[in-house]
Amino acid sequence: MIVGKEELYEEAKESLSRIQNFDVASLPRVEDLGARLNFNEVVEPAQILIDLYKRLSVTALQDFPDNVLTPIRDNSNNHYKLFTQIMEFSPEQQDPGTARTNLVKQVVGAYPPAFQALHQYISYSLHRSADFQRLDSDARATLQAIEDKSNKISGDLAKHEKDAKIVLDEIRRVAAEEGVTKQAAHFNAEYEHHTGEADRWQGYAVKLAIGLGVFAVISLFLHKIPFLNPETTYDAIQLSISKFLIFSVMAYMLFLSAKNFLNHKHNAIVNKHRQNALMTHGALVEASGDEGVRDAVLLQAASCIFSPQSTGYAVSGENDFSNQKSMVEILSRPVVQAVSEVNR
Repeated sequence: MIVGKEELYEEAKESLSRIQNFDVASLPRVEDLGARLNFNEVVEPAQILIDLYKRLSVTALQDFPDNVLTPIRDNSNNHYKLFTQIMEFSPEQQDPGTARTNLVKQVVGAYPPAFQALHQYISYSLHRSADFQRLDSDARATLQAIEDKSNKISGDLAKHEKDAKIVLDEIRRVAAEEGVTKQAAHFNAEYEHHTGEADRWQGYAVKLAIGLGVFAVISLFLHKIPFLNPETTYDAIQLSISKFLIFSVMAYMLFLSAKNFLNHKHNAIVNKHRQNALMTHGALVEASGDEGVRDAVLLQAASCIFSPQSTGYAVSGENDFSNQKSMVEILSRPVVQAVSEVNR
């Protein structure tokens, strides 16, 4: 450091450290000043102000020139002096209420100018104080731990693959024995719920449509009402904007109600369709003597139970072909088994 800068640096460092370590719990002085003159109101804004100073690293002061160290030192001293005045406040002075109010206002209003003066130096301080090498080392260690754990999980999955296949076969057997027709009641409950919601939103849509029509008719004659009659161009613009805003809000609510009505109606139909499918799948299973076809029908019934249904809010054009692939694999199983037996 050049001569003169070191002294300024020490002053700024001392001032900054002093206000960073200030304890706001000593400001209220409830026991000394009583209920009317205590400074409980300044605790929160004072803590916010001190937290701002804490974001400025003392280490970063070494890099700042004199024209930066000076405002940091002066701001720190001024705000610490403000806290000192609160600590030395005496109720015996002339008009203590006004003096207390002035001190409270100064503390409450101290943050915006302090932030304006210090925010750019805080940004540099945070960048300088960050230990990027340590962060990089921690990131590498975390990635390695994740990789090791994923390898272990992959090994466990491979080890228990046979057990998983046995469990899957058992689930299919139990599902075939119990039958998925019992699940139709859940879809019927969802159908009734969405039907009720659709009727409710349909009522909203009809009422809003009627209200919008009535407002459209009334708006044609608003200018003939004496106190709404626009006398100047400004009044006409104001009236037009008001009518447009009211019309826009009502139109948007009508659109939202109609959209919710269509979504609930769609979900009701989907659930009713699934209920009907589950109620009739048993006949297809019993009529088919082929194991592959039975598994395919059972898979489709299970898909009706567990696969998510469209709510009307999803992006259109999204399709799921996982079920089709599984059905092809199941239907091809008897063929593969027959070829294996022939090869034997």
